[in-house]
Amino acid sequence: MEAGKRKLDDSIGRDEKRPKFKKQWQVPRRNDHGGVQAKAIQPGDSGIWATCNKGREGKCVGELQNLFTEYAELLYGSTLDASATRGDGTEMSDAADIESEIQAEVAGIRKPSAVQLFTSIRLHVQCVVFFKTVSPIEPVSFVKRICEDAANNSALKRTRFTKRLSPMTLMGRPSADDLGKIAAEVLAPHFHQEPVRSRKFAIRPSIRNHNILNRESVIKQIASIVGPDHTVDLKSYELLIIVEIYQNICGISVVDDSFERLKRYNLAEIFDPTPKEALNKVEATPEDPEGAIDDSADAADLEARPMGIS
Repeated sequence: MEAGKRKLDDSIGRDEKRPKFKKQWQVPRRNDHGGVQAKAIQPGDSGIWATCNKGREGKCVGELQNLFTEYAELLYGSTLDASATRGDGTEMSDAADIESEIQAEVAGIRKPSAVQLFTSIRLHVQCVVFFKTVSPIEPVSFVKRICEDAANNSALKRTRFTKRLSPMTLMGRPSADDLGKIAAEVLAPHFHQEPVRSRKFAIRPSIRNHNILNRESVIKQIASIVGPDHTVDLKSYELLIIVEIYQNICGISVVDDSFERLKRYNLAEIFDPTPKEALNKVEATPEDPEGAIDDSADAADLEARPMGIS
């Protein structure tokens, strides 16, 4: 009887000392189209914004996943093949013994060699999706190539729901300090390389669901970082600085003067251009006299929901 009581007391003591916790397993989250999905945009990320028809965000993610994967293979195929080699950068030898082959297979299972080049991030915002990219993908040249091919051959159309693609070289928090740091890093290769070559530039900020930074302050800060060696030219720029601010997320990129010819990277406009009469009505509005914020109708469909940058 006493022995049974001691066992009961001991078990009670152990339960008090060892509170029960539910085991948490962290696994990559996949979206409905099989792509890995990240939780939030991180400072230092690069990626591609895309706008789409309202209610078609999931289909937009799916078609862009396929399109981006196709172009990654086309543009970076040799680089991707090299990353799939052994750690020492050489392919497995035909003469490798069975034990070495088994070890290589086990290592491959434990640490897959395939790199996730594009990761969709759930934003909980209508009409907008975001893909995080990693090296060797360079968002600006990558998106430009897609749009160039679309403009040169309409038969290459792979998208039904995607509208504008906005490549972001670097992401961060939308504070004045962080904006300055991001801008300094992104602009340096274009404006601050020695010997300095004077360039004509324009700044195009897009600010949505955000009330800390305003358009005028962003333009002034970016222009001060560009410096006095370069000239502002809104109509005949050589380089366009794009600043995208969505709630608590900020991104910057620099594109060349093909941006307007390629319909501001709007795939829907490239494949099915809006008549000039209708386009002129949205290019100059009281809120955006230069048509610099966004000329696509999908911008009006955004909901004020938190998007989160961790």
